[in-house]
Amino acid sequence: MKLHASTTKQYQTVTGYDDSGVEINAERFQYSLIVMPETPPRAWDVPNFEALTAAHFEQIEADKPDVVILGTGERQRFVHPRLIASLSARHIGVESMDSKAACRTYNVLMGEGRKVTLALIIEPGKAPA
Repeated sequence: MKLHASTTKQYQTVTGYDDSGVEINAERFQYSLIVMPETPPRAWDVPNFEALTAAHFEQIEADKPDVVILGTGERQRFVHPRLIASLSARHIGVESMDSKAACRTYNVLMGEGRKVTLALIIEPGKAPA
């Protein structure tokens, strides 16, 4: 699904997505990644939801976001609180949702000027919807 007809390079905006990947400013990514409004997307070494560890969330903590939107794939899944303890201790909220909802939510929060991080799990080999 395409979200925007035009792109902006000032902020990292989700411009499209499907089950096999995501477009950030019309550039396609087919692997898990971390997206923040003012920083280029970076790879996130998470092959699937089951592989998540506390260390993955500690990487995000270093960016000091206000809120983390976790895209968990084609369906919403919730992480165990011990995995996000480092974020919770710093009062950084983590919202889990399916990846399509996560992309839309990230764009809304980013558009409001929030310091938001999109942590998106994209499993290799997924066929487009």
